[in-house]
Amino acid sequence: MTTPTPSTPSTPSTTPTPSTKATPSTTAWRDGDEYTVPVRGGDLAVTRWDGPADRPSPPPALPLLPLLPVLAVHGITANGHAFARLAAELAARGGPPLIAPDLRARGRSPLPGPYGLGGHVDDLVAVLDAAGIERTVLVGHSMGAFIACLAAVRHPDRVAGLLLVDGGHGLPVPPGTDIDAVLGPAMARLRMTFEGPDDYRAFWRRHPAFTGRWNTWVDHYVLRDLVGTPPKTRSACHEEAVRVDGAQVLADPDALGAVHRLPCPARLLWTARGLMDESPGLYSPERLAGLPDDLVTVELPDDNHYSPLFSSTAALLAEQVHALAEQTVQVQREL
Repeated sequence: MTTPTPSTPSTPSTTPTPSTKATPSTTAWRDGDEYTVPVRGGDLAVTRWDGPADRPSPPPALPLLPLLPVLAVHGITANGHAFARLAAELAARGGPPLIAPDLRARGRSPLPGPYGLGGHVDDLVAVLDAAGIERTVLVGHSMGAFIACLAAVRHPDRVAGLLLVDGGHGLPVPPGTDIDAVLGPAMARLRMTFEGPDDYRAFWRRHPAFTGRWNTWVDHYVLRDLVGTPPKTRSACHEEAVRVDGAQVLADPDALGAVHRLPCPARLLWTARGLMDESPGLYSPERLAGLPDDLVTVELPDDNHYSPLFSSTAALLAEQVHALAEQTVQVQREL
C-alpha cells in the first residue's frame, strides 16, 4: 500500500482550442439534468452534470480532464446531490460529465426492497446502460465506496477506475455493532419529523460535522432529502433499507472482501476526522494496513467524513479523478 503526498497531475498532451466562454464556477450551485431510469420496482432518480459543451481551455493551474464519464455513488443516508461540488470542479477542468443517482429508497428514488448492496450494483448497471456508457470511473463515498468496489468486482468490463472516499474498507467496529451506533444523529433523524426546510436545516447545522462548514452545496444536499408537507416533513431515507445495507457494510464477507479483489486502478482518500468530527476518524494508517499494495491511499488531514464532498477538498477529488483517468489509459496501452 502506498501513501503519496497529493499533487496536481500533469496536464495531458492534447491542448484544445481556447474558448472565450467563462470557466464554470466552482463556488456557485449549478443544477444538473434530472431524469429517471427504469429499475426493479420503479424508477431511479438520476442527476447528470455535464462539462462545457465545447470543452473550453481551463485556467493554466487546472488540467484538462479526459472525457471518461464519472458515476458517483453516495453514502448510506445521503443522495446524489452530495456530488454537486465535485461535478462543478470537474466542469471547471473541461469535464468529464458526472452522473449521480439517488440510490434505492433515498432522495427522489422511493423504491421497494429487497434491499442490499448487490441491488444497488444492479441499479448502477441500469444507469450506465440507459446512458449508453460502456466504461466509467466510479466515485464512491462511505457506503457508496463499498458498492463501488462490489460493482468493479462483479462488472470489471464496466469499471475503468475507482475513487473511494472514506469508505470501501472494513470499519473498525466490534462484531454485532448496530448501524445506529455508527451513524448517530444521521440515523436518529429517520424517525423524526420536522416543521419544514428551516427546521431541517437547523437540525443539520447542529451536527458537529457541519459546524462552521455550511455552504450552498450542503444546503442543496440537505433539502433534497426532505419530503412531505409542512409542518410534518421527514427524511426521504427508508429506515429498513438503511438497516439492511448497513448490516452488509459492517459484516457481509462479499462487501468487505471486494476491496481486496479490485480489477482496476483504485485510490482511497481517507479523512483524519470521523462522522461526528471526532479524531481519529474511521481510518488511520494502522487500520489501513493489509490493503493491496497497488491501492493508493491519501490522507485528507483537514476533513471529516462528510466534508470532502462539500468543501474546497472537492478540487483534490477532481484531481484524483483526473489521475485515475490517466492511469486507466496507461493500463490500456500496456495490455
